[in-house]
Amino acid sequence: MILDRFKDTVLKYDLFTEGDTILIAYSGGVDSTGLVNLLLELRKDCPIELFLGHFNHRIRESADGDETFVRKVAQDKALKLYVGSEDVPAYAKANKLNLEEAGRILRYGFLHDTAKQIGNALIATGHTMTDQAETVLMRLFRGSGPKGLSGIYPCREDRIIRPLLFIEREAIETYLVDKGEAYRLDESNQDPSFLRNRVRHELLPLLRKNYSPDIVPHISRMSSLIREEDALLEELTRDMAKGICIQKEGHLALDVASLSCLPLAFQRRLVRNFLVRIKKNLKDVSYDDVGAILDLVEGKEFHLSADLVVKRERGLLIKKVARAIRTIYELWWDGCNAIEIPELQMSFKGEKRSRPPEFPSSFDDRRGGCLDGNKVQFPLKIRSRREGDRYHPCGAPGRKKLKEIMRSKGIHSVDRDRHPVFLSGDDIVWVWGLPVSEQYKVTERSREIFVISLVA
Repeated sequence: MILDRFKDTVLKYDLFTEGDTILIAYSGGVDSTGLVNLLLELRKDCPIELFLGHFNHRIRESADGDETFVRKVAQDKALKLYVGSEDVPAYAKANKLNLEEAGRILRYGFLHDTAKQIGNALIATGHTMTDQAETVLMRLFRGSGPKGLSGIYPCREDRIIRPLLFIEREAIETYLVDKGEAYRLDESNQDPSFLRNRVRHELLPLLRKNYSPDIVPHISRMSSLIREEDALLEELTRDMAKGICIQKEGHLALDVASLSCLPLAFQRRLVRNFLVRIKKNLKDVSYDDVGAILDLVEGKEFHLSADLVVKRERGLLIKKVARAIRTIYELWWDGCNAIEIPELQMSFKGEKRSRPPEFPSSFDDRRGGCLDGNKVQFPLKIRSRREGDRYHPCGAPGRKKLKEIMRSKGIHSVDRDRHPVFLSGDDIVWVWGLPVSEQYKVTERSREIFVISLVA
């Protein structure tokens, strides 16, 4: 009996419990009409609060007729109805989407807003086992992996539930006929220009007739198995990511050496996991894209899109950050009062003092720098980094390019312009985050020191 299968799905996947509020996405079609009636039957034994949400796309000629039908059903069944509508074609054009995708985005936006309005309600949609089979076949055609072949999920983190997912559409149609319940027909479901319609009206009947009458439940079972195994592999991948997906200089990165020791299947999953974390989704990321990232050699990069580039650098896979426009500034400082660098939103203060015998030989380069006060000439110049800058860091064998020093200290290229350069005359005496100049360091012979400190 269809109601028993409906109850079994609700219990198995813990879709809702007594006292929950549910907003039913109601189009007036066969699936959503079946969902409304089954939830009303279930409500007799399981107290739940039901609302209807109808989104009028206003694309089809029959759209207003659908809304009229929905309003009558809501009145007859004493259910509160919320109706939404937007200009779907205009939204599609503005966002360069097809009408189907634009309608889906606006419809779900309306449902989520309405669910919050009535008290963070669950959203129940009328996806059936037949929808599942159609979806899996369509994804198979475009070469989807396990995630895609997992199909439609019974429930999602955004509080969407699908109680009809293990019931075929034909069973729902029979149920409604037996109950004498009317429903609307969507003429767009007959349009062969849509792939789903060709799968629904041409391919599935052919598979049922010539290959297996149970093709729909077989595909549903397969997608459930893939979904369960994919969830297990994803959990293992998240555990592996803890040691391979690391923070480096404030940026997320994948350790290539550790990654390459794993089976290829996990390498691919970790790259996808990494892309989700830096891109927020896997939209437009293909099988070949993941392979290209894994094949990167040192110093090479791969463009996923105009604004997202993955680069292999120093044994890491990183997101290449677009270089900001360099900020040029030049200030003069007498060393007495604190000085602010507005372009960097940083401030420094200076202090002249006698060198005590126990003065430490080392200093936190990011906190400040200590210079031989007798060698420093005031005012000091504070300026932005320039191409070709060189100086002799304390303890190093000789003069080096500032760019090379920053690279060796692990300062990412995108952050290097945030390190102000301090000069006495024409000499670089200190760069924030780096050692002071060998020539200007504090020694046992120093009688006066000048301490520069970052103002927290």
